[in-house]
Amino acid sequence: MAFMTVDGVTLHVRRGRNRDARPLVFINSLGTDFRIWHGVAHALREEGFQFLFYDKRGHGLSEVGEPPWSMERHVSDLAAIMDTFGMRDAIVCGISVGGQVALGLHGSRPDLVSGLILCDTAHRIGTNEAWDARIAKVAAEGIAGVWPITEKAWFTERYRRERAADVAGWRSMVTRCPIGGYIGTCMAIRDTDYTDIAKNVSVPSLALCGAQDGSTPPALVKGMADIIPGCRYVEISEAAHMICIEQPQETARLISEFARTNGLT
Repeated sequence: MAFMTVDGVTLHVRRGRNRDARPLVFINSLGTDFRIWHGVAHALREEGFQFLFYDKRGHGLSEVGEPPWSMERHVSDLAAIMDTFGMRDAIVCGISVGGQVALGLHGSRPDLVSGLILCDTAHRIGTNEAWDARIAKVAAEGIAGVWPITEKAWFTERYRRERAADVAGWRSMVTRCPIGGYIGTCMAIRDTDYTDIAKNVSVPSLALCGAQDGSTPPALVKGMADIIPGCRYVEISEAAHMICIEQPQETARLISEFARTNGLT
């Protein structure tokens, strides 16, 4: 199934073929689509998981709908997709806003989640003032107006220097995101505080962070890990915010290790 309609909005969805295996759900960051996970999924192709990828509303090939919306709207979209496929007890892996969606899913639908992998994210990201400033800049200048700051936060200087063509491609992805989807999700992040959910996580969890992350710095991600019961925190060197792009092999290795250690294979 390539597309499905949830609450009147058509979402772009891709499900792997290992239908009897443990589901591994990937959730994207702000402005991106599920292609950011391709390197990680390729490295995990022999692990036997049933992959689920999707584009959040307002991102990739999914429709925008009617912004603004709350983080709970993103959460309920994912729950509806998983219910359609009859998925339960999934490992849910999200990066940045995707990590907040993962936390929210565990908070509202714990039956769907057997493990959490929270990449470069936090229970509370940024301040109202910072998000309002970004929203105003995007409204005035388009997403390209915030790309210079985004690029430096997302990718290490070495990656930007040695992989300039790749960075240009990721820029094209982000700047082509519908403005309504980008701003609507900025508003959702601005208004989200999942501190109480994080404190009450009841499944195995792993927090990953790029050592040079400029969007959700290591101290912020570790602060989240510290309030999640039993959460393991790992920093990935030679990576900034987008660990799934800069270090897909190491990200995949840590996902595989987490699944095996916690009996989730």
